[in-house]
Amino acid sequence: MDTSTSFLGFRLPHPFIAGASPLGFDLDTIKRLEDGGCAAIVIPSLFEEQITLANTGRIHQRDPRDAEWTGALAHFPAAEDYAFAPDGYAEHITRVKRSVAMPVIASLNGTSGASWLTFSRIVEQAGADALELNLYEVVTDLRVTGAAVEHELTATVRELKRLLKIPLAVKVSPFFAAFGHVARQLDAAGADGIVLFNRFYQPDIDTTTMEPTPRVALSTSADLLLRLRWLAILHGRIRPTLVVTGGVATPADGIKALLAGADAMQMTSAILKHGPGYFGVMRDGLESWMEENEFRRLTELRGLTSLKQTADPSAFERANYIRTLQSWRASVLSPW
Repeated sequence: MDTSTSFLGFRLPHPFIAGASPLGFDLDTIKRLEDGGCAAIVIPSLFEEQITLANTGRIHQRDPRDAEWTGALAHFPAAEDYAFAPDGYAEHITRVKRSVAMPVIASLNGTSGASWLTFSRIVEQAGADALELNLYEVVTDLRVTGAAVEHELTATVRELKRLLKIPLAVKVSPFFAAFGHVARQLDAAGADGIVLFNRFYQPDIDTTTMEPTPRVALSTSADLLLRLRWLAILHGRIRPTLVVTGGVATPADGIKALLAGADAMQMTSAILKHGPGYFGVMRDGLESWMEENEFRRLTELRGLTSLKQTADPSAFERANYIRTLQSWRASVLSPW
């Protein structure tokens, strides 16, 4: 049974890899992930704000010691609160590469294509096999257009491809008016992989203090459906590796993602819940399903439910939407 897959140009024994999470901070834990069957790992992000603060003493071009900006920048963690300083992050990459055989992917997280991206060369020189770019920003300036956001994203990818020799994956949000076009732009800009999708961590509001409060919830299988939809739309129509992150909690979830067109799946929440050995559970579940359905290779099943062969994908999506609404029938309400 051949469960191997291609991921950013690497041949992996199976498609289940560790996404960026606190598990990637500790070297012994990373070794346990590999021993548990993990095929590759994304190291947690180094943030733009860490790099610019270390290099220039500023965050978003503003001095945190300036009284005008003290309040606005007070919500950012202090430099010592991050797991690694920029130099320490590069050293961590080197230590991880010396300790495990699986591909190691570094991650940079920022909001714009600024000088901090030159740090990607340091990460490459530290031994990272690939880089995941995570441009995470909720645009609150009402004057910024969607076109401007897309231009910034693709320009940043082009700049990184100019700087780097290692593969580049781009972790993206689904919140674009025409995400398919954004994916094509990333393809044209040279991205080697597209990771679907970033999770926007949305704060709650404490009604006692009347202040926003951070809230982190682990993903579940319910988060997978949006990813399946776009995997199915993009499979076979763009060049980059398609990676799903979020919602792969069971072997069945992984199988669904493969049928929709995924090349690999990043797992975080399920591993935090079940431990490193869960990678073996995922692979065993995939192999059992393939044997039951008489698939010998992963390539035989990938994209079977995608829209690649659909004559009019837009009409298919619209028809599915209407059919879903019409399939629901409310039960008769009890009188009150």
